[in-house]
Amino acid sequence: MMKIENLPKIFMQAMPVLKKLEDAGFEAYFVGGSVRDLLLNRHIHDVDIATSAYPEEVKELFEKTIDTGIKHGTVTVLFNRESYEITTFRTESGYQDYRRPDHVTFVQNLDEDLKRRDFTINALAMNTDGEVIDLFNGLEDLKKRVIRAVGNPETRFHEDALRMMRAVRFMSQLEFNLEENTQQAIKDNHKLLQKISVERIRDEFVKMGLGPHSRQAFQIFLDTKLSENVPDFAGKSNLLAVFPSLKFNPTLETSLWSIIIILLKLPNNKITGFMRDWKNSNATTDSVERIVELFDLLAERIPSDYELFKIGQDTLLNTIDVAHILGQPIDSKVLVDRYTSLPIKNASELAIDGRFLIQQGVRPGPKLGIMLDKIKEKVVSNELDNSEVAIKKFIKEQN
Repeated sequence: MMKIENLPKIFMQAMPVLKKLEDAGFEAYFVGGSVRDLLLNRHIHDVDIATSAYPEEVKELFEKTIDTGIKHGTVTVLFNRESYEITTFRTESGYQDYRRPDHVTFVQNLDEDLKRRDFTINALAMNTDGEVIDLFNGLEDLKKRVIRAVGNPETRFHEDALRMMRAVRFMSQLEFNLEENTQQAIKDNHKLLQKISVERIRDEFVKMGLGPHSRQAFQIFLDTKLSENVPDFAGKSNLLAVFPSLKFNPTLETSLWSIIIILLKLPNNKITGFMRDWKNSNATTDSVERIVELFDLLAERIPSDYELFKIGQDTLLNTIDVAHILGQPIDSKVLVDRYTSLPIKNASELAIDGRFLIQQGVRPGPKLGIMLDKIKEKVVSNELDNSEVAIKKFIKEQN
């Protein structure tokens, strides 16, 4: 049995919680992703605890608890200003919606609990002595860098179809390969993904698309036909097949969506609908629309100074990032230098505002907006000094 000495602080802080359960006569273990990430030397976000104690027994032991998922056996314990999800050992059955179990049965046995987990590398447990419990050769799979379903992969994916997306996501994030039978089971059951909410698919898709191994994972996403069961991708695998051969991996969510839209050759008036189908936020949609618009513009011509001003720094840098990933020739240094040397970078840096124009006799309404735009353009293009005196003179000349 593998034993880990000198556990990181995050485990040591949680240790009194496990000891308290053990002192009360229950079993308690660290389980899942935290144990996997510890063994892979990865950053650990939080620790999950599994126990033989029933939820009511957990609540009796600790002063502050929240019923986060009590019918599935999960209680959140607040201890020393930290929160810990503690879940009773359980088995699950009857997955009508291919996502959540109809029945959860609490058991007194860690083995039964680990059997229902998705992949061998996530079915590891660790006790208070730092001993790792590995019932499904998860340690071997970690060493071989392989994603393998626990037990029968078909059964695992019928229990929760989102696990198929999780498989390609872990591939990408951990830089692992997918075990042959697990991959075949995804291919045979890819249509089950249609039962899963878009929000959950999107979360896994974005993590897959932004991982260090994303191009390899995307290839499997296409090969297993998972791509046929997500919004607006069906029948488009020939267009998306470019993704695995991109020059670099995207690292920003806006870059990822912009690249997908460019590969799908979506016209600008279809971008909002596409982003909405994927349940993206309005802010992300706006950013992506601006990036794709600038990408298209750069393919045709060099933007003017005023266009660069309206585009803004974030969109400019993100578009350069997208062009870089797609291997599009673009003189990014010239564009950035030109943007950097603009006299003003946003409207708030203008020496005057709408009230100033009204004081100069410009009537409120459309004319005022047109005049303000004209002044901005002249200032940005270095044709007008950004000072009240110069702008006052310019307004007089216009009347």
